Amino acid sequence: MKTVLIVEDIELNRDLLAQLLGDGYRLLFAADGVAALERAAAERPDLILMDLSLPRLDGWEATRRLKADAVLASIPVIALTAHAMADDEARARACGCDDFLTKPVDEDALFEKLAKHLGR
Repeated sequence: MKTVLIVEDIELNRDLLAQLLGDGYRLLFAADGVAALERAAAERPDLILMDLSLPRLDGWEATRRLKADAVLASIPVIALTAHAMADDEARARACGCDDFLTKPVDEDALFEKLAKHLGR
């Protein structure tokens, strides 16, 4: 079973993602960028869903640090964010995100991107 790290500071959003993904994936959670880096290093998930607006360390910088780490850089990161302006996707990709989804979550798009990056 593939492991997905969900990095989200809003409990309701974490719960929604857990309901969507819970049966098909092993789920890990982090509520900020610092915890995300710690969980990624400890657990080596197969994929990370990264909110970009986070406390302590935002998702932009957490992704930069993750991608700068030779051990963790190959983990696909999908930005999952309310940042929906035209340049936000380009900015997310520039900091290392492999893909981009906006909130509210489009279930079909989410599963399509998971399949793309996890080979399902």
